[in-house]
Amino acid sequence: MLSPADSLAPDWLLMPEDANALPDRVWPASASRADDGGIVLGGMTTADIVREHGTPVLVLDEEEVRTRARGFHDAFSSAAAAHGTTARVYYAGKAFLSTAVARWVTAEGLNVDVCTRGELEVALAAGVDPARIGFHGNNKLIDEIERAVTVGIGTIIIDSAIEVERVAAAAARSGTVQRVLVRVNSGVHAETHDFLATAHEDQKFGMPPADAEAVVARIRELPALEFAGLHCHIGSQIFGVAGFRESAARVLELHERLRAGGEVPMLNLGGGFGIAYTSVDDPTPIAQLAAEIVDAVATGCADRGIPVPVLAFEPGRAIVGTAGVTLYEVGTTKPVRLDSGATRLYVSVDGGMSDNARPALYGAQYSARIASRTSTAEPALVRVVGRHCESGDIVVDHEYLPGDVAPGDLLAVPATGAYCASLSSNYNHVPRPAVVAVSGGTSRVIVRGETIDDLLARDAGISTNEGAR
Repeated sequence: MLSPADSLAPDWLLMPEDANALPDRVWPASASRADDGGIVLGGMTTADIVREHGTPVLVLDEEEVRTRARGFHDAFSSAAAAHGTTARVYYAGKAFLSTAVARWVTAEGLNVDVCTRGELEVALAAGVDPARIGFHGNNKLIDEIERAVTVGIGTIIIDSAIEVERVAAAAARSGTVQRVLVRVNSGVHAETHDFLATAHEDQKFGMPPADAEAVVARIRELPALEFAGLHCHIGSQIFGVAGFRESAARVLELHERLRAGGEVPMLNLGGGFGIAYTSVDDPTPIAQLAAEIVDAVATGCADRGIPVPVLAFEPGRAIVGTAGVTLYEVGTTKPVRLDSGATRLYVSVDGGMSDNARPALYGAQYSARIASRTSTAEPALVRVVGRHCESGDIVVDHEYLPGDVAPGDLLAVPATGAYCASLSSNYNHVPRPAVVAVSGGTSRVIVRGETIDDLLARDAGISTNEGAR
């Protein structure tokens, strides 16, 4: 029989047999419990990591990133080779980008996609070959296009008819021929949050197939542009392959029509493959994803009597998401009695929506574990919240933790490698935390944390004493 508190739990949340356990798929492969009850990540205990770097801190398991990058590269390359073609896999810079991560993923065979000048410059600073970079975005600024063309970027993904002329003009000024893909909306709506679904008609990315045909015709008229193929992306945090099969079938119809006017060398089917944020999430294995999606493309091409093009994929969070674990310190705990008679235990930590905005933006669900000890206390339903002045400042909406969770405990939130640091802010003038890589029992800072002095340095009124009388 459920207790009053358990009645607050959503249907998907299962009472754990052991609230100290680290569920597979949610945590990096290196994660384990140390003899003292702490958590080990990349060969380092959470106590040692916090002793060196404080809290909050985003810990990134280097080997997890490399292993997943290599796994996606090998799986899609093998699947493509089985059908007589090749595949390229692009790391999503927007998920999380630093020079260290860019070097890790390119060393494992991946390319990199970017969508701003800032992301481009980070990739270039990491030594990434510009020919291995793709440039996305629905509103690429003129100076961004100029910079991308000048450095010799591999592909620019055309998102609207207006961009055709802008990219052509930049390439003509540079005296180069720029390879471009055209982003198409297949109309397949991914089963995900509306803000994460990117192939339905009423949204800002891409264009319908009918418009794409005219855009491709214009590209083929311009000597400064080379039409490299089509791009489609149906969304993010997607489990299964049904949506990809349907999207591929629809885009291949356009692909076949365009072949009447010239070559269509590449088909980029995007990605956005999901990861496990909770123990009930069941992401599709990499090898299965690759085999089934590429098989669907090959079957579609065979039905039309056309060769399988070069294929490209963008796994998104699936490379870096599971590699990240954010460590916090518990500041307060507070039982809140509700009108129903149930009591919810609020656990407040020293970070929040400034370092993980996804729960507030998308209602995203996460997991948590005490990271400084184990406990034999009965599991209690908790809500982990941040320190910001917003009632929506929730880090983990629903979780079972040992009921004796208390101030001073370290709390670990897994699967924070993607879209946490990259979406972080200084809300309430809270400095953004450091990102620390762990590997082989050592740690190093790959993105420095901010200080109060960093925040004050941006305030022009302090440096000029503006307003003083």
